[in-house]
Amino acid sequence: MRDRDRKILAADPRALARAATAIENAEPDALALLAELRHIARRATIIGITGPPGAGKSTLVDALVRHMRTQGKKVGVLAVDPSSARSGGALLGDRIRMQNHHADPDVFIRSMATRGALGGLARATADLARLLEAAGKDYVLIETVGVGQDEIEVASLADVTVVVLVPNMGDDIQAIKAGIMEIADVFAINKADHPGAARLDQDIRAAAGLTSAPGARTPAIVQTIATEGTGIPELMEAVEEAAAHRGRPDQPPRRGDFSIDHLGIAVRSIDDSLRFYNGLLGMDVTQREEIPGENVRVAMLGAGGPRLELIEAASEESAIARFIQKRGEGLHHVALRVSGFHPLIQRLRDSGVRLLNAPRRGAGGHTYVFIHPAFSGGVLLELIEEEQSS
Repeated sequence: MRDRDRKILAADPRALARAATAIENAEPDALALLAELRHIARRATIIGITGPPGAGKSTLVDALVRHMRTQGKKVGVLAVDPSSARSGGALLGDRIRMQNHHADPDVFIRSMATRGALGGLARATADLARLLEAAGKDYVLIETVGVGQDEIEVASLADVTVVVLVPNMGDDIQAIKAGIMEIADVFAINKADHPGAARLDQDIRAAAGLTSAPGARTPAIVQTIATEGTGIPELMEAVEEAAAHRGRPDQPPRRGDFSIDHLGIAVRSIDDSLRFYNGLLGMDVTQREEIPGENVRVAMLGAGGPRLELIEAASEESAIARFIQKRGEGLHHVALRVSGFHPLIQRLRDSGVRLLNAPRRGAGGHTYVFIHPAFSGGVLLELIEEEQSS
């Protein structure tokens, strides 16, 4: 074991900070480090703290950390801040609010810039959570940027997702119920000393009832005043109960049946590449489209079974642009179509496998997730939901 790894396992703050920087910057040895950390058996409870701007998420995280430390727990905090328009780095607002813990060696706080990533998280958030797990943290709290209806990536990473809301949101509850409302394991009504807390409680119960599947666990609702520490022990009890529920499913998920759907190939220009694949080889182009949410353009080629997907960056912010800049054109990912998609995703999450996104729609309208290469032999793996025939 290298000296760096020993220091990380011992939760040395400087070693953790250097490793976090390497992971965020995608330095060459970061993937190897993550692969090594994957074999460490430690398991933290990952708590996602999300909700709209102004809900008091940072203050609530600060209060939770204080409570956890009174219980002797070691804590890591990943506070995702908007990127600075000038430097591209984090604005550090969250870490300023948590400065009371800066001298505590058993609390590690890292502010992360979104760097243009959507969904409320930074691209390296999942990897840094694994780093803090390896460092022996009992809890890893992930605070998202202020999110809205569709920015729900934290649900794919956290063991327990706490949605923080505040009184007097009015019709906002109805507006966001199809998004962050349905990912909550626990609702925290923060600033509960303000008028309207009881009404908000009723609105949440009504909205949660509409979005919950039949027989599903009903999310707990806890009223808090984070600035005073009120309701924080009760919130932790609700989080622990939700974590225990997630860890004891009624029955093991059904294993899926797999088939190769396509091979994704990163190219600088789809038109240039089609001169070979279509013009010389004679492969048929079955589909072309642009996916704005991922900043890519794709072209599907029929190959008598599994297809080829040519992927071109639509902007310099695209992951494909960074891939080509770093590695050049070539195989980007392998896509497997699987039945029993959602039970499988839950089993992967429960086993600590890092998903790079929450299930969402992609090219052709299919639902997919990507799995971090550190868990799949160094290959970026895409899982696609098998559509059920009617």
